[in-house]
Amino acid sequence: MFDVTDLTRVTPVLDSRAVTFENPTGERGAGGRAGGGRKGAPSRVIEGGERVTLADLAGPGTIRHIWMTFPPDRPARMRAVYLEVRYGGLSYPSVSVPCLDFFGSPHGRPVAYSSALTSMPEARGFNSYVPMAFGERIHVDLVNGNPDPIVLYFQIDYTLGESASGRLHVGFRRENPTVSKRDFVVTEGLRGPGRFLGWVGGVRPIDGGQWYGEGEVKVYRDGDREFPTICGTGLEDYVGSAWGMGPHAGLYAGAPLEVSGRGPIPKYVGFYRWHVLDPVMFSTDLQVTLQQIGADRGGLVERVDDYCAAAFTVCERAQPVPPVDVAAAVADLE
Repeated sequence: MFDVTDLTRVTPVLDSRAVTFENPTGERGAGGRAGGGRKGAPSRVIEGGERVTLADLAGPGTIRHIWMTFPPDRPARMRAVYLEVRYGGLSYPSVSVPCLDFFGSPHGRPVAYSSALTSMPEARGFNSYVPMAFGERIHVDLVNGNPDPIVLYFQIDYTLGESASGRLHVGFRRENPTVSKRDFVVTEGLRGPGRFLGWVGGVRPIDGGQWYGEGEVKVYRDGDREFPTICGTGLEDYVGSAWGMGPHAGLYAGAPLEVSGRGPIPKYVGFYRWHVLDPVMFSTDLQVTLQQIGADRGGLVERVDDYCAAAFTVCERAQPVPPVDVAAAVADLE
């Protein structure tokens, strides 16, 4: 297997390509032909409700980097734009997620940050370096779930040749509100063997109090039922901080988004956690959950809040994830 992180390798065993509106098929020697080679098609207007194919590629290969941008707008309009990916001509998506959540910032609110796998420079450019291996074929769509048009710029960088066996799955979930004493499910239902790569999460605190994030992240794997194999100590600890959680960003964990409220609890929080150097592997089944527990006046309290998650899981075979429900995804974001 060719190691792209070995920067001393120069043997051209991989065929490097890119898809844009300038070269929608990724053909060799076909980029930039629009407008006589003078930047004739850098972007496109995507009408309200329109589904546009960003890439339809024959493999084997691997998508290495996705960049895109669309103009800043109200949070509900930003979040209504979503991605879907299908492998091998399958009818169902294995990736279905709002774009901003996929690139690391929930609640329809871009925020400037950088991590090992995703980044949003100046809160305007959206980048993902999560590898997306494919075999016979991969089909990438973007859907404008708004009634009005948007302007889209994008580039997908990929290689043809060797391909890993695992297929990236990204599913989106939201509970608005959660149910008291019932843990929020980040992901479940995908069959192994596989690897939980991590997730982008968001909280819109509804209950009052002093602190919302005392709940434990739990990882149930390979037959765990009543109790998990992996159990954390609190949300802020899980994303690498402690004693509360303010805005921060690191390579593998961070909470860059915070919209301040009138009291001690913010209105909106966004965080991410990548299990790169601390892999979470499973053979047969996986469930990841987060408790809704807070702290008030020195004691633990059960809470009811608004939680969302974009969960990234690599599985040996392609499987369906729930399609994005745009109405549920954009509710209460203003």
